[in-house]
Amino acid sequence: MKHNTFVLAASLSALVSCTGVAPEPFGTVPADFQVEWQKMETNMFLHFGPNTFTSAEWGTGEESEDTFNPTELDCSQWVAVAKAAGFKGMIITAKHHDGFCLWPNPESTHTVAQSNWRDGKGDVLRELSSACADQGMKFGVYISPWDRNDPRYGTDEYNGVFRRALESVLGGTYGQIFEQWFDGACGEGPNGKVQVYDWSLFHGTVRELQPQAVMFSDAGPGCRWVGNERGYAPETCWSTIDTTGLAPGKVPDISVLGTGLKGGSCWIPAECDVSIRPGWFWKESENSSVKTINQLLSIYYTSVGSNSLMLLNVPPDTRGRIHEIDSVRLMEFRAALDEIFSEDLASGAKACSSDDRGRGFRAENVLDGNYDSYWACPDGVTEASLTLELDGARTFNRVQVQEYIPLGQRVESFSVEARMADGSWQKVADGTTIGYKRILLTEKVTAEALRINFSAAACPVINSVSLYLDNIFDQQ
Repeated sequence: MKHNTFVLAASLSALVSCTGVAPEPFGTVPADFQVEWQKMETNMFLHFGPNTFTSAEWGTGEESEDTFNPTELDCSQWVAVAKAAGFKGMIITAKHHDGFCLWPNPESTHTVAQSNWRDGKGDVLRELSSACADQGMKFGVYISPWDRNDPRYGTDEYNGVFRRALESVLGGTYGQIFEQWFDGACGEGPNGKVQVYDWSLFHGTVRELQPQAVMFSDAGPGCRWVGNERGYAPETCWSTIDTTGLAPGKVPDISVLGTGLKGGSCWIPAECDVSIRPGWFWKESENSSVKTINQLLSIYYTSVGSNSLMLLNVPPDTRGRIHEIDSVRLMEFRAALDEIFSEDLASGAKACSSDDRGRGFRAENVLDGNYDSYWACPDGVTEASLTLELDGARTFNRVQVQEYIPLGQRVESFSVEARMADGSWQKVADGTTIGYKRILLTEKVTAEALRINFSAAACPVINSVSLYLDNIFDQQ
């Protein structure tokens, strides 16, 4: 009996020694809805309103309600185009700075309800949210707190007015809102006064009515502006940041919005907003200036490929449709991405590592396609390498690496080496942060093995490594 007990104890000891224990979360980590938001990767922005018909970028607030008059509004067409292009969500300018509301806002007399469009019975938000629900697209709204039409703007009363406007959109009429986009613009109203926004009131209203919505602004709290409107995040992009001194429209050092802050107290990842055209609202004069495939691929690599989300503005035209030129370009963009990322050249590889936590956390997990499985090192190991023995010689020029961000962002720097036919190892790329996803662009490399060397603030936790060949994008 004693002998059997000894054997059982030894067996249990051996089992524990080869079965790893998951790492503890490191530092600030994302909420579940922030992880799901990041997985969306590409969303569509829709700037639409009176400016569409006046060719202005910022309206004055004095435009007649009848200025807004789309002749063939078709939100189902918008959603169909977005879905075919691979977007997962759509965010519409429900109210821009001019104050005109695309829904019958009971707090305003400057809305679709006061226009001749649809005899005053139209509601763009209702039509778009319904089209999104029908086609499996997530629905989001941009509601500017600046109002150049409302005479109460600039008074103590206005913050309550804006709260009630938020309630009319977020209260359930339009279903679940995946992102609430807050522009920090704050200028004079029709009375010449500037409003002091009650951001705690606004944020609290969103959280109360749409608890899973990601709130965008310069300071989050759900996601942050990347600091430019050209669609790129910098080489180093932490999802963490400190919000001390930050507020929507108030950023003392705008560069921090791009880089974030290592060890920051808040998880507020970057979002890259950019327009497919030179302007944000549709203009016929810009039909010849729609971004090229090369430009869109560049934006993709420096947004999604740099730990950010790509929010591409595709403004509907005066008909109320996505213009044919924009639609065709989006289909070309989607086809290019499908061609580039259709074949993972790391498929069939065998993975090994310098360290691992034991069974359940070994190197092979980076190749299994399961987001929630990952390779992890023992606690205290912050310098480690991962090697892929490829299934024969492979030619690639894109190296994609992902951290398992539910456990935090850890990697501070990494380098990529390739083993050539003669057996030598050559460095082909390096980077700083990784986060949700990092795509390194390299020269074309033909190699039989790949080695990635990581330096991290805590044990590396990597859930995916992939290799691709891009014969479309021209870096010149």
